[in-house]
Amino acid sequence: MKKILFVLVALTAAAFGAEEAVVNETLKAYSMIAAGLGLGLAALGGAIGMGHTAAATIAGTARNPGLGAKLMTTMFIALAMIEAQVIYALVIALIALYANPYLG
Repeated sequence: MKKILFVLVALTAAAFGAEEAVVNETLKAYSMIAAGLGLGLAALGGAIGMGHTAAATIAGTARNPGLGAKLMTTMFIALAMIEAQVIYALVIALIALYANPYLG
């Protein structure tokens, strides 16, 4: 962790000492990396959450088949909310890539 922090501080110092064109290109590169990592983590978290939701619904239906329809409706609502979080991450990634307020 200390190494990562040291590299981050070193790169920040280099960015402040560079010309504006170099700073803009560096910021664009970091924005691409951040967007890719952020969207990847959001998709991973969403996939894990959807898997747990489906597993819980299947287990609940196996225990009580009479509640299958009600559990299925609740599962689809939960899946929509999970997917909404991933779409929010996509929007933030697109803002970081194409409408970055820090680029001058």
